[in-house]
Amino acid sequence: MIDSASRWRMVRKLRRNPKLELGPAKIREAKVEDMGLVADIYNFYVRNTVITFDEQPWDVPKWVSKFEHLQKLNMPFIVLESPSGEVIGFAYVAPWREKAAFRKTTENSVYLRSGAIGKGYGKALMTELIRLSRESGIKEIIAVISDSGADASIALHKKLGFEQQGHLAKVGFKFGRWLGTVLLQKSLK
Repeated sequence: MIDSASRWRMVRKLRRNPKLELGPAKIREAKVEDMGLVADIYNFYVRNTVITFDEQPWDVPKWVSKFEHLQKLNMPFIVLESPSGEVIGFAYVAPWREKAAFRKTTENSVYLRSGAIGKGYGKALMTELIRLSRESGIKEIIAVISDSGADASIALHKKLGFEQQGHLAKVGFKFGRWLGTVLLQKSLK
């Protein structure tokens, strides 16, 4: 598990000596063929951080199933490509809850490969995700963010107009400790 201080030491090191070909990146709609790289990116966080409360990695078929479900619901799922064409990040919205009355409210997710953190790509992905969500008729986006080690994600959401609506303490248990979530919300008018 990587704590927040160690994570940012890693980010600073990668900024000095990036292993990814970074520069102008392209955001595009995700394709089913991207789900292998999406799984790789996500599973790093599952195995090493409390950013996600998942404890077991997701295999590619599980990501394909999620992707196809979101496609049927007309919900945006986008990826970020490096100049060499490698997927280095992704973002999507999914139903907040499955009850019909919540159909215009979503929960967002955004993840980057570790070498792409701190370079403005998260903001670019989120900005595009918000735009696409608005176009698809979504009215509210909820961010559920770990209250441990995710200060940068909370700050990014707030910069993009999300307002903190609450804090749920001790709702998850991972790596031998209790964790909470911070709830933020953005209205798309």
